[in-house]
This record gives sequence, structure tokens and C-alpha cells, in this order.
Amino acid sequence: MENALNTYQKSVLALCPKLTKEEWAYLEKGLTIKDLSPKSFFIQAGDVQRQIGFIVKGLFRAYYVDYKGNEITIRFNKEGAYVTDYVTFITQQPSNYYFQCLEPSQLITLSYQHIQEGYDLYRGIERYGRLIAEEVLKSQQKRIDSFQFYNAEQRYLQFVEENRGLFNRISLTHLASYLGVERPSLSRIRKKISRE
Repeated sequence: MENALNTYQKSVLALCPKLTKEEWAYLEKGLTIKDLSPKSFFIQAGDVQRQIGFIVKGLFRAYYVDYKGNEITIRFNKEGAYVTDYVTFITQQPSNYYFQCLEPSQLITLSYQHIQEGYDLYRGIERYGRLIAEEVLKSQQKRIDSFQFYNAEQRYLQFVEENRGLFNRISLTHLASYLGVERPSLSRIRKKISRE
């Protein structure tokens, strides 16, 4: 438990170095540690996200189910990232997404209520919340840009470049879905690149 808290504290202070000891103590008071097994869910479609999760160890896949029943992967979250459908979290409305563990995972969670109270009490916690929102927004915008400005091969190369350690932890089916291609198309892209 102590290692998980230390990992989380380092992440918080890297994001928000001006957080005071009093502000950290308030955050720490609201933390819980959650262990999840592969194929289990942190959030499911229809759920209201009551807690935000920081990944101490493990890997999550965020996806939705389209009108044909296909699972469409929108994001992978690994160690050091937050597991959240942020709009659902801040509005306390039901999610359209599933956040599923792909391997044994450990989260540190913080409740919506505790964070909201912290915003009212501490300027540093309000800043921390804003910085998390900025990180989520940057990640989402990067994903949108990849579909607007890059073809499937370029998206694949970008994914490999930016996620070297992640590449061998996910299935090709999930990766193809994330890239917006069918699995045979991903195989052709990989084969073409290996020949170059």
C-alpha cells in the first residue's frame, strides 16, 4: 500500500508541485486502493463514475459498443494515467463507455465528493483538478487530430513510436479497433512496414 501511495504522491507533485502538505493530507485522507483482475471493469456503460482512478500498475482499455455490436477502442490507459470518462465524472451522468482491465491492475481512487469538497477548501486541489482536466483534454484532442490528419499507416507508426512498452501488452484486435481499421488491414500495414 505504501508503494502505491508513494507512486501516486510523486505523480501528483509532478503535475502540481506547489501542492502544500495540508492539501496533500486532505487528498490522502480520501484515497482508496482498488485491485482489479483482467477482464473486470472500472466503469461500464450506463454507470455514473463516482471515483476517478489513478493507475499504479496495470492496463485499461476504454471502448464503446457501436450500433452493430462491435467494440470500438478509443483509448488505452497505462501506469501513471487516470482512468476516467471525465465528462461523466464532472457531470455525474451515465457513461457511454466501458473501461476494462487488460491485465492485473491496481488503482488509487478518489471520490467525486471528496474532490469537490477539496476544490472548495484548497486552491492547490482546485489547480490539481484543472491540470488533470487539461491532461485529459490534450489526450482527447491528440486522438481526434490523428484521425483528421493521418492515415491508418501513419496512426499505426505514431502509436508504435509513442507506446513502445505498451505495444506488446495489447491484442492486435484491440489495436486495429483503436486505429480505426479492420484487423486484416492492420496485418497488411504491419507487413508493408516490416518489408521497408
